[in-house]
Amino acid sequence: MWYNNILETIGNTPLVKLNNITKEISATVLAKIETTNPGNSIKDRMAVKMIEDAEKSGKLKPGGTIIEGTSGNTGMGLAMAAIIKGYKCIFTTTDKQSEEKVDALRAFGAEVIVCPTNVDPEDPRSYYSVSSRLEREVPNSWKPNQYDNLSNSQAHYEQTGPEIWKQTEGKITHLVVGVGTGGTISGAGKYLKEQNPNIKIWGIDTYGSVFKKYKETGILDKDEIYPYITEGIGEDFLPQNVNFDVIDLFEKVTDKDAALMTRDIARKEGIFAGNSAGSAIAGLIQLKDKLKPEDVVVVIFHDHGSRYMGKMYNEDWLRERGFLKDEKLTARSILAKRTNQEVITLDCEKTISEAINIMKTLSISQLPVTQQGMVIGKITESNILDSLLENPSLKSSPVKEIMTASLPFVDLNTSIDKISSMINKDNSAVLVEDELGKFEIITQYDIIEAISG
Repeated sequence: MWYNNILETIGNTPLVKLNNITKEISATVLAKIETTNPGNSIKDRMAVKMIEDAEKSGKLKPGGTIIEGTSGNTGMGLAMAAIIKGYKCIFTTTDKQSEEKVDALRAFGAEVIVCPTNVDPEDPRSYYSVSSRLEREVPNSWKPNQYDNLSNSQAHYEQTGPEIWKQTEGKITHLVVGVGTGGTISGAGKYLKEQNPNIKIWGIDTYGSVFKKYKETGILDKDEIYPYITEGIGEDFLPQNVNFDVIDLFEKVTDKDAALMTRDIARKEGIFAGNSAGSAIAGLIQLKDKLKPEDVVVVIFHDHGSRYMGKMYNEDWLRERGFLKDEKLTARSILAKRTNQEVITLDCEKTISEAINIMKTLSISQLPVTQQGMVIGKITESNILDSLLENPSLKSSPVKEIMTASLPFVDLNTSIDKISSMINKDNSAVLVEDELGKFEIITQYDIIEAISG
């Protein structure tokens, strides 16, 4: 048997028992692995449904252009369907989204416009506003609007909900889903509650999003809104696909907990999932006291880890945000292991002759060059030698005339791996600013000492 095209392979994704990350949870926890869809995410389901419903209603005409604001996964589903069905795609997204997601959309021939994250949805620069303007301007275009297009939740009512019910043989007691557009949780949740009204539907939200407070108070609180890192869940408005009557409660998860749990899912379960899966499991662990041993919990793993290689799966990215403090050596630990050293700098107006004297006296081969206390360049023995061989009279000139680019700066949390990769023939060391604002210099010798010590 074969499929007639790639769209026919969407759905019927596996349900897999989690064994290690859920040890502190008494219930059986099952992950719905949506990464086995051809676009590697659950959004394939609703992308095709939105297109097919628009074709039926006449909103999407042959040869048309699909225009959508998307963080990547819905775009992937739409782009894939557009190739099979003969449409063009233009997507707007935010600069918060990972590069991998944007590159993947472009790989499918879509045009992608990246917009700023930290603006209101109504702002003309927001990815919502830009996509709406393009829909008005591009002839024969259609905007699915995944947030308010109810074909989104209908896809999960028709597919995801029934699959979960069948796969658990009706034993499911809780559905746990990260909430973004609200389509998955509302559609699948509605179907499951129709089968058994006692099933609990739990939504995972993030700090900086409005869902939890709105569910609990009925108030859309603008003060709740602030930028966050977690991708794929949370919103700063209320999409029509979020059916608050279906969702029993919302639980908020921090960016840090979501990011670290995303990594743990790969390391402890061998499942390479995206950021919203990390949020969902972290939220479920926070809610563990509400569960009994006989409960059967299904958690949606929305998308694939490959879309987060530059973020949640990148240790330096995690360290820069203070999310990761592990045994690996960092700039901070390298400095802590060595004796206190005074970093000698040289003002850019000092002469080359003075630079030579300092280097000779202190037996050093390089000096950071400063201007009003700020590091603006560096001068090395080889710099001086090359310059004087060319023009011996330069000795009395200021060092700024022959200095080269500054040594690179690193953060105290930067890993030893990254520092090593930055030390090369152009940079014999890196600079780091300590907690007191004082410059420190790390050389290859310091790294060797730290490793061997």
